[in-house]
Amino acid sequence: MKEYILSELLNSRLSLLSANLPLLKQCLHGIERECLRVTDQGRLAQTPHPETLGSALTNEQITTDYSESLLEFITPALADPAEVLDNLEEVHRFVQSKLGNEYLWSPSMPCALPAEEDIPIGYYGTSNIGQLKYVYRKGLALRYGRTMQCIAGIHYNFSLPEALWPLLRDKEGGADSDRDFQSAAYIALIRNFRRYSWLLMYLFGASPALDAGFMRGRAHQLEQLDPDTLYLPYATSLRMSDLGYQSNAQAGLTPCYNDLASYTDSLRKAVGTPYPPYVEIGTHKDGEWVQLNTNILQIENEYYSNIRPKRVTYTGERPIQALASRGVQYVEVRCLDINPFLPVGIDLQQSRFLDAFLLLCALDDSPQLSNGECGQCTSNFLSVVKQGRKPGLELQRNGQPVTLKEWAGELLERIAPLAALLDQANGGNAHAKAVDAQQAKVDDPELTPSAQVLARMTEHDESFVEFSMRQSRLHAETFREQPLSPERQQAFETLARDSLAEQARLEQDEVGDFDLFVGAYQASILAISN
Repeated sequence: MKEYILSELLNSRLSLLSANLPLLKQCLHGIERECLRVTDQGRLAQTPHPETLGSALTNEQITTDYSESLLEFITPALADPAEVLDNLEEVHRFVQSKLGNEYLWSPSMPCALPAEEDIPIGYYGTSNIGQLKYVYRKGLALRYGRTMQCIAGIHYNFSLPEALWPLLRDKEGGADSDRDFQSAAYIALIRNFRRYSWLLMYLFGASPALDAGFMRGRAHQLEQLDPDTLYLPYATSLRMSDLGYQSNAQAGLTPCYNDLASYTDSLRKAVGTPYPPYVEIGTHKDGEWVQLNTNILQIENEYYSNIRPKRVTYTGERPIQALASRGVQYVEVRCLDINPFLPVGIDLQQSRFLDAFLLLCALDDSPQLSNGECGQCTSNFLSVVKQGRKPGLELQRNGQPVTLKEWAGELLERIAPLAALLDQANGGNAHAKAVDAQQAKVDDPELTPSAQVLARMTEHDESFVEFSMRQSRLHAETFREQPLSPERQQAFETLARDSLAEQARLEQDEVGDFDLFVGAYQASILAISN
């Protein structure tokens, strides 16, 4: 281990953690996995969200994201990532048992899509909150197109134990309150994540190719792999590239991650600032709502970012209200592709590595990002998603060129002691092995999921859709071969039934008109003061 690689601050924090090892078993993890429903022909399922899965509005584990056909599975936040993945797998088994002749699409990039207007928008019933979700999605369709919204990903939620922050603050002589110190530490984690997240795209990017129809005839820089497939030879994650999509409205919106107040402030302004092209469209057409407002963002979650600071919200509370009043509770990593070779799109080895990576981001020095460094982070990220496996690829570090291979190796060396500490706390050597597995990918790009996807397509002479459908069938087979125990099946059935009853109750008890509801919802954000 090259000791000089570890900063003084990191060494000091590692020794504090070594003296409080049980704390590391209290980190919490949660996963959200998005997933298209497709027909046995590999086309978008245009059937409504199956009632047997419960209500998309009120089922806490099975919902829809943008489209009626885009499922989202949500695990509870648990201390043991193995339990989180078991839970995610159970959700998949239950859902597959209810899909009839439909399949869960295996990769992040979508199947062959119908005409733009035939992609169904998620519907959540007649309650005010259900209608709000629907109109928000109509606004997304208007602003960015429906095709873009059919891309799926994995969101990884992670928090460090609350008891750790006061220990660190006291050791470092901080004067902040517990809440402010904790929020500042999570914002510092996010700054480091911005610096290093290109590494995750190299290691776990799994979308080097896509269905040619996805581009809808727009100009692009992709190459033709076969008549139906576009790709870039060294791409890791086309999902996270610009793909010709530019949100002009969001272009000037780069929330500053220097402190929580400036972050929430920039989002609050975006939700309250009119954007002329949206103003021109208006909120209504032929008496129907078409978007929630005409501002840069309809709601704060519309801001596309690779990672978000989060806090569990109370009923009726908005995400920024929760952050402003109670501080940051966890982070949501949003840039992970679904691995089409894995039945649930992610595995325990990846989860263990992510924990060690996020610990490094949280505990290492994290100076403020200057404007120059912000731009450098963005261009490094874009270089890796488009050409991360290119031999000799150079990134920019502190304004100087460095090869991806060299920098990745150094980062893995810095992550190793955090993996060792996690192993000490949990027993075994699973975290260290997870780091070794990533080093193997740095040494040999052919081991990366993105290279594997292209290799399998070439080997089987398959288009992107054919490859993806083959994987989808394999995963369906895996789920069918090992059905849930009767008790677990029953638990999910009950969850589904109860959620339908809950939606019906919400609709029955609804008071007040939708227009007033939207007005109050808009006003709630303007009332926030930092």
